[in-house]
Amino acid sequence: MRTDTPATRTLAIETLAIDTHEQVIHVTDPATGLNAFIAIHDTSMGPALGGCRFWPFASEDEALADVLRLSRGMTFKNILAGLPHGGGKAVIIGDPRKIGTPALFRAFGEAMNTLEGRYTTGEDVGVSVADMQHVRETTPYVSGLDSGPAASGDPSPLTARGVVAGMRAALEHRYGLASFDRVKVGVQGLGHVGFALCGLLHRLGAQLTVADLNETQLRRAVTEFGATVAAPDDILAARVDILAPCALGGILNPHSLPRIAAPIIAGSANNQLSDDEVGDMLWRADILYAPDYVINAGGVINVAAESSGHYDKRQVMRQVCRIGGTLQGIFARAKCEDRSPHRIADEIALERLRAARALQTAA
Repeated sequence: MRTDTPATRTLAIETLAIDTHEQVIHVTDPATGLNAFIAIHDTSMGPALGGCRFWPFASEDEALADVLRLSRGMTFKNILAGLPHGGGKAVIIGDPRKIGTPALFRAFGEAMNTLEGRYTTGEDVGVSVADMQHVRETTPYVSGLDSGPAASGDPSPLTARGVVAGMRAALEHRYGLASFDRVKVGVQGLGHVGFALCGLLHRLGAQLTVADLNETQLRRAVTEFGATVAAPDDILAARVDILAPCALGGILNPHSLPRIAAPIIAGSANNQLSDDEVGDMLWRADILYAPDYVINAGGVINVAAESSGHYDKRQVMRQVCRIGGTLQGIFARAKCEDRSPHRIADEIALERLRAARALQTAA
């Protein structure tokens, strides 16, 4: 493992005091242009696990707010997925196409080592499996790799499978349907997960409407899946049975909510709700929302299996399929208590987290 990168000599790490999180560091490295935040939200359930996002944030304050929110979301996601992990996240500031060099990722790996295994990272928006291979050159705390004794590769296909399992639970709860045949699905975002989701839904007989800024991906969706294309601004209003947000977060907000025509929202994007009140508004509008950190847990289930050192694809697939059952329980409780599914999911996660903290304190 390399330890002689130029980053070793110029890496600067500042610890930030954030009451809501166990540990937050700000990492800079002038030699490579690295400017990143790493946040560990909670390790009561086990070492933190969560991806690394590379994005041209408008400011460091925006990046810090994002990593704090995302790392907390990872705690909840890992808990409801039944994983022995807490939540963590990393964000790198900048355009990955301009500064995402191997040296930068090796420097990021050096920073990971200072956390001494309390957090394991992986790919997220703006970061590829190949990038993670460069991180692996300087730290062992990486998952979602292409090579190695327990390598699992790109987790996106497993995330997509989990979304399909969640959609199936939503269809059954809302309509009593067991099939996707002729079900209309609007997919917003044709990145790794969104495109894989389209492929799965197409094979199950769904009719697809898609939106993305990438013209190449749109053409592929039309050619391979017979998809109908909608403008990015119009996909929310598409007359579909399920709306699947698969791009960046915050898409469900007071401004967008009145335009939503779909009776079910079930997609892979993180932080889809701009705030908790929007989730309540969806419930009052009779729109069934699958909490994002529950339905999109397939990827983290996959990388958690890899980080254990004993990757079993069949076991991973069984665990991903359980996402549907988890959501069925959440939907049933939401109906019984007349509360939004996202409130129910949060409550379940917090109950389990408090129990884990109590055991930790008692020990």
